[in-house]
Parts: sequence; structure tokens; C-alpha cells
Amino acid sequence: MPPELRTQQAGYQPTAVQEISLQQQKVLRNTYLLLAVTMIPTIIGAAIGTSLVNFSFVRASPILSSLAIIAIFYGWIFMIERNRDSVVGLGLLLGFTLFLGLLLGPLFQVVLGFKNGVQLVMMAAGGTGAVFFVLSGLAATTKRDFSFLGKFLLVGFVVIMLAVLANIFLASPVLHLTLCALFILFSSAVILYQINAIVRGGETNYISATLTLYVALYNIFTSLLQLLGILGGDRD
Repeated sequence: MPPELRTQQAGYQPTAVQEISLQQQKVLRNTYLLLAVTMIPTIIGAAIGTSLVNFSFVRASPILSSLAIIAIFYGWIFMIERNRDSVVGLGLLLGFTLFLGLLLGPLFQVVLGFKNGVQLVMMAAGGTGAVFFVLSGLAATTKRDFSFLGKFLLVGFVVIMLAVLANIFLASPVLHLTLCALFILFSSAVILYQINAIVRGGETNYISATLTLYVALYNIFTSLLQLLGILGGDRD
């Protein structure tokens, strides 16, 4: 090999993106593509939930309806994960996003009742997009391994879920605001952890990865929208 070629190779420093294997690039690309696709049933579900669905049963029995939604939510996630290697898992994921879109109905009905409701929705959507853009870029390009977040996320999940269950019965406004803030922080860490895991080869299934990122983005958006509605909603 000519000396000049050896010199060029010795001085060559591949970027973080170039160091990702073809398989990891494929998983990341498919995850982003599927994540974009999941927005379609979510928007459709939200439109139906906001304009057509009557959520009086939620107001009539908030405790029972909240527990039922949680049970359906995690049961659906379990079924997606169990079928994540087949087209059934893909269908379940799209159905899941439609279902969560429907669940946006009560929140949208309240927020859009404000004079600045449309602005609040746009702000929440823009804030969610900005968080995802920054964190995904950081997770995909940094050389740091964020796998250490796994244990903290597990503990955080347990703590948050216990607080959610407690507040179903307590209905504390202060705890509700605290939970919104915690969901934003927790879900941001999940995005960082999940994308970094894809880049480093720790996650090889794009359906499972999309599910994790989608739930994180959904939680950030709904939490931001609730905070904006509570703190900045204009009823005049």
C-alpha cells in the first residue's frame, strides 16, 4: 500500500453516523419512518375524539374510566411487544395510536374552549417537536453511552405510575401539575435512551423502538398542553 494512502487512512476519523452499521441505520430509518406514519391515525383519532365522541362516561365515573384506560393502555402495549416481529404487531401499533388519538378528545375539547386554544395546541406541538429534534440529534451523534439511564428510567417509571394511581383517587391539582412536569422530564430521558440504544445496536426491532418513542412523544405533548392550558389558558 502506498505511504500516502496509509497516511490518509490513519488520519481518517469517521463520524458518529458513519460508525453506525448498516443494520443499525436501517432500524433507525425504519423507526423514524414508522413514527411519522403513526401520526396519521393519531390525528384522525384526535379529530374524531374532539368533534364526535361523547366522553360523558369519563366525567360520570373518572376513577373507573381512568383505571380501565390504564389497563387497556398497558394491555395493548403488551400485545404489540408480543407480536413485534410480525405484521400483526404493526397493525396493533397503528390501532394503538388511533386509540390514543381518541383519548386526546377530552383534552382538546377543554383546551380548544379557550380563546387562545389553537395557539396552545400549536405551542405544545412545536415544543414537543423541538424536544425530539434536539434529543434525537444528541443521542444519534454523541459518543457517550446512555445505557446507564435504564435503571433510573425503571425506578422513575415505578414512582410515576404509583403517583398516577394515587392521584386518580386524590385528584390533587398540585400533584397533577407535578406529574405533568415529571412526565416531560421522564419522557425526554426515554427518547435519549431509546435512540442511543438504536445507534449502539442495543435495539434492533423498529416496531418496539417506535412504540417507545411514540409513547414518550405523546406524554410530552399531552403534558405540555395541560400545563399550557392550566397556566396560560385564556377564558375571556
